[in-house]
Amino acid sequence: MFTRRSFLGAMPALYALATRNALAASPTPREYHVSLNGDDANGGTPSQPLRTISSAAALAHSGDTITVHEGVYRECVSPPRGGTSDQERIVYRAAPGERVEITGAEIVKGWKPLKGGAWTVEIPNSFFGKFNPYSDVIHGDWFDPKGRVHHTGAVYLNGAWLEEAATFDDLFDAKSSTPRWFGRVDSSTTTLWAQFGTSDPNHEMTEINVRQTVFYPEKTGIDYITVRDFILRCAATPWAPPTAGQKGLIGTHWSKGWIIENNIVSHSVCCGISLGKYGDQWDNTSENSAEGYVKTIERALESGWSSERIGHHVVRNNTISYCEQAGIVGSLGPVFSIVTGNTIHDIHVRQLFTGAEMAGIKFHAAIDAEISHNHIYRTNRGLWLDWMAQGTRVTENLFHDNQSEDLFVEVDHGPFVVDNNIFLSKTSLQVNSQGGAFVHNLLCGGVDLHQYDSRLTPFMKPHSTEVAGYHDNPSGDMRFFNNIFAQGGDLSAFNQTRLPMHLDGNVFLKNTKPCSQDKTPMLRPEFDAQIQLEGKSDGFYLEILLDGNWSRESRRLIASDLLGRAQIPNLPYESADSSPVRIDTDYFGHARKPSNPFPGPFEFQTAGKQQLRVFA
Repeated sequence: MFTRRSFLGAMPALYALATRNALAASPTPREYHVSLNGDDANGGTPSQPLRTISSAAALAHSGDTITVHEGVYRECVSPPRGGTSDQERIVYRAAPGERVEITGAEIVKGWKPLKGGAWTVEIPNSFFGKFNPYSDVIHGDWFDPKGRVHHTGAVYLNGAWLEEAATFDDLFDAKSSTPRWFGRVDSSTTTLWAQFGTSDPNHEMTEINVRQTVFYPEKTGIDYITVRDFILRCAATPWAPPTAGQKGLIGTHWSKGWIIENNIVSHSVCCGISLGKYGDQWDNTSENSAEGYVKTIERALESGWSSERIGHHVVRNNTISYCEQAGIVGSLGPVFSIVTGNTIHDIHVRQLFTGAEMAGIKFHAAIDAEISHNHIYRTNRGLWLDWMAQGTRVTENLFHDNQSEDLFVEVDHGPFVVDNNIFLSKTSLQVNSQGGAFVHNLLCGGVDLHQYDSRLTPFMKPHSTEVAGYHDNPSGDMRFFNNIFAQGGDLSAFNQTRLPMHLDGNVFLKNTKPCSQDKTPMLRPEFDAQIQLEGKSDGFYLEILLDGNWSRESRRLIASDLLGRAQIPNLPYESADSSPVRIDTDYFGHARKPSNPFPGPFEFQTAGKQQLRVFA
């Protein structure tokens, strides 16, 4: 039997070969540089950079970094592989301090003038390759076209997109002040017409959609990717229902462990960031039914939907805007993820089409997900948690100027926690769920309640994607503790519920309505909190008048032991790591008084008129 010493002494050549093989299998991490002045035949060094991000993606392996230098890159990046762990990622980043844009659009010249500020251009279909957005019709489950046809194409003038006209004649409607475009595709040519007003499109930045996505892997299971500090724009994204493949301008495509951070994401025809599911032969065949989505869940479990393979993403500090379906979407894929510090605005504001999937953030199965510190405004609906919000925590978010409501919880059985949020829209909550705990929030709008929903929807085993059972959706089994209701905040929808309610420590100010099931409300009907939100150059500031007399010794610090168990799944309120929940800090992270916390999202030593920077 050889010892290690005798083996190495006798076989130096074999040892050297084994060493080379080991290095090839686990190479030293490399950094590949990409520049508009580069060449894809280069090696990707700082002095000999590559020309395209895609060429760097083809070379990169686990642990490598791709650094992209200043400029506009007109390509779709489809990473062929990912990292092997959270410590061995593939990182895509903009070079520090440099402005890097990746876009799905191309510049088009050769426009010819027509009457009334309209122009036209003819483009050979070969320009688009295999995908032509101007013949690609938006469709799918839960999609409502509002009686007309919509395409994934778009026309942009100096970065702003025009609106697709329903018909060619609508392009010349003198009553409309909205710039529009219209397109037709025949066997060889795509013809576009657009209104540019007094601008000459041949002398301005005039672009059109060409690519369906901007950063999206073709294959599933491309794990541990980081995408950082880019401007990501202009994608001809398809409709993304929960029962089909969900493509976004950037997306994870049924993978694990992505970090998407510090990016600017905008102008996606449907979705901005997708954490959603894969596509298969069952896409868009569910006939908009709960039964169809149950089958989708069953197939997903067969396709590896588990904590070991899916989710655990971090989406943080991005600015997401001008998406006509959702800013962030995810069916099944956002499990065990953190979505934090993002600014999301101007989502589904044109409303040319609609459907059941429109929101700043729209998640199915936000199991053990954290949604925190986000600023969501000017959307049709701020945050929509649909099915299987279990172990979900919504904390320290700012919502305002959202059209329908700030938060919609639909057919969830809990337990989920909503704490330390600021809800400033006309309607704060729409509730068609049970098992929620609303703690230390400021609610300035109404609350809409569904008394009963007969759909049988799943609840899960603790901290798992495994289904434990199905149940219908009666009203009640909600907890409202230590909230402030102001300026029209209304909890009277819960006066009658099918399941018991749990309420304590809430404060109701001028123009608000308490819940009759609340036996201990603090009523201050003459007190006007004088709430105003103002955007300044360094952030958003909330002005609010608070009264120190709202403190009372009977108000308790909220923790798992007080919250109890959500009735239908019979599960405790606890953190994703199974530790107890304890709401012992406020919106700013300041410690709460352990014996008598101040109501609402802010813990104050003194009261009176306050001006607080609530988002920077």
